[in-house]
Amino acid sequence: MEHNLEHTIALLERTPATLNALLRDLPEAWTSPNEGENTFSAFDVVGHLIHGERTDWMPRTKRLLESGESVPFDKFDRLAQERDSIGKTLPQLLDEFARLRAENIAALRALNLKADDFSRRGRHQMLGVVTLSQLIATWAAHDLTHLHQISRVMAHQYRDAVGPWTKFLGVMQCNGHSE
Repeated sequence: MEHNLEHTIALLERTPATLNALLRDLPEAWTSPNEGENTFSAFDVVGHLIHGERTDWMPRTKRLLESGESVPFDKFDRLAQERDSIGKTLPQLLDEFARLRAENIAALRALNLKADDFSRRGRHQMLGVVTLSQLIATWAAHDLTHLHQISRVMAHQYRDAVGPWTKFLGVMQCNGHSE
């Protein structure tokens, strides 16, 4: 599937409501545990997504459009939620994510991007040259990655409870896919 801005926005708009429907008012036994050392809980994932809304997707889009390849993107702190989420509840994080995402979608639409804008290039500090199309498509795929991760982390809590059915449950076999 080729990148299509309106299709991407349709997915990006749904992520906050999807997270809200899945996580709001669940017992912390579902949202606080992770899969072990150096892994995210559902709570952590929402905090991570908030940090991305603040420092990644739209700031990088603007940097690419303003500076092209001449000024690399700022490094992304993938663990910033550990400090940023202290003292917050999951409902507060869900509300904050929904607000930030709506603001970013409005800002993305306000750019009035044209077809030739999507081939414009920026520079990622590790990946090198990337296009605006790749950046925006990655935003949507990043959401899907973390929705998958939340499902996996939550299923992990029942790894023993499901007994022999574990062999039929793909989510129990998945160990993550990111570096």
